[in-house]
Amino acid sequence: MSETSHLSTIPRGRHRLARRGVAATEFAIVAPVFFLMVIGFIEFGRALMVQQVLINASRVGARIASTTGSTTASVQTAVEEYANGVAVPGVAVAVSPDPATATAGTTITVTSTVPFGNVSWLTSPWFLGGKTLTANSQMRKEGFE
Repeated sequence: MSETSHLSTIPRGRHRLARRGVAATEFAIVAPVFFLMVIGFIEFGRALMVQQVLINASRVGARIASTTGSTTASVQTAVEEYANGVAVPGVAVAVSPDPATATAGTTITVTSTVPFGNVSWLTSPWFLGGKTLTANSQMRKEGFE
């Protein structure tokens, strides 16, 4: 008996009911994978956005550090204010060497870091949980000596 003749023996209404069950089964198999992919895309996008914020914040801090009269505290405040202004709280800032004692021409490095768990939109990040995002920028100290 061919497949076509078998389907023709099933009454029309019963065939539709059988197909509805197949669609529900297919959805039950595909939906979890689809939703996990969507959540992964969102998490990865958030990580890229936060990474770009850290790059910009460290650049702002390096620019402040390169000017005459700057201090480590003023650099840290500038980086934290920038990060908080774009909804990335809890950024740690390291400045090396101290801009207040650095001589003209010295390269000053500003590093900004934040654990991804602190900035994830999920309550328990599974994609990048436990990772720390880091960015640093370097500029030379201005002035004449």
